[in-house]
Amino acid sequence: MVKQKVLFVCVHNSARSQMAEAYLKQMAPDQFEVESAGLEPGALNPLVVEAMKEEGIDISGNSTDSVFEFFKQGRIYNYVITVCDQVHEQRCPIFPSALARLHWGFDDPSQFEGTREEKLEKIRKVRNAIKLKLREWLQTLN
Repeated sequence: MVKQKVLFVCVHNSARSQMAEAYLKQMAPDQFEVESAGLEPGALNPLVVEAMKEEGIDISGNSTDSVFEFFKQGRIYNYVITVCDQVHEQRCPIFPSALARLHWGFDDPSQFEGTREEKLEKIRKVRNAIKLKLREWLQTLN
């Protein structure tokens, strides 16, 4: 079976797209090749790394990549899924080969305020929402 290629995109490739990539790799490893990238790649969010470790997933060694570099390299995807807000989603390059471009908006963990524990709790909510959305999406494909 040929794996379908999926690209998750957010602003910094430091949180939401990393979580989505990790979950899809875990949920459907035989069905998809998965990557993630950002409009303005930054550093991995350490609280996101911690929240994913709670799920038994280690993303601490992941790189943050540029969606524009992937575009320039001519990478081909079946699905390009933006997980940032609507304003940033509009800045994402169009991959002409993509069968579908989907937008799933999630709150940006880099914008969360409060104590460390308050931020971590908000990240857990985003993490869980991403996991639920992926499960729902996978059901629509089967």
